[in-house]
Amino acid sequence: MVMGVPCFAQVHATPVARNYTAAPSPATSPDGDFAVFNSITKYLAAGDAASLSSWFADNLDVTVISSTRNCSRNQARQILRTFFGTYAPRSFEVTHKASESNKKYMIGLLNAGGEIFEVTIYATSSA
Repeated sequence: MVMGVPCFAQVHATPVARNYTAAPSPATSPDGDFAVFNSITKYLAAGDAASLSSWFADNLDVTVISSTRNCSRNQARQILRTFFGTYAPRSFEVTHKASESNKKYMIGLLNAGGEIFEVTIYATSSA
């Protein structure tokens, strides 16, 4: 499947219980249709808001903890920069990936600032 430049519709980060263990996601090809998430997971683990935001659409929904905003790419970058400044990332583990038509999503656990956050990222292909 050839996918255009991805753009994010939503990014969510919510805290989960410390003893949370994620179920493994179903097996797929090593990267296959989800290769788009390779760089994204690297940037999440590194807390690199600037590189991460290069994947964003011009406007997107961002939910951090319990605050949701529809914002521009630049606003989303600043929200994530502030989040990463407060919760310094240590690791990111993908726990689930799925797709339907031109939409994909990924769920993972971000270990940051001594907390574990469940992160959901939705992506669509742009034509």
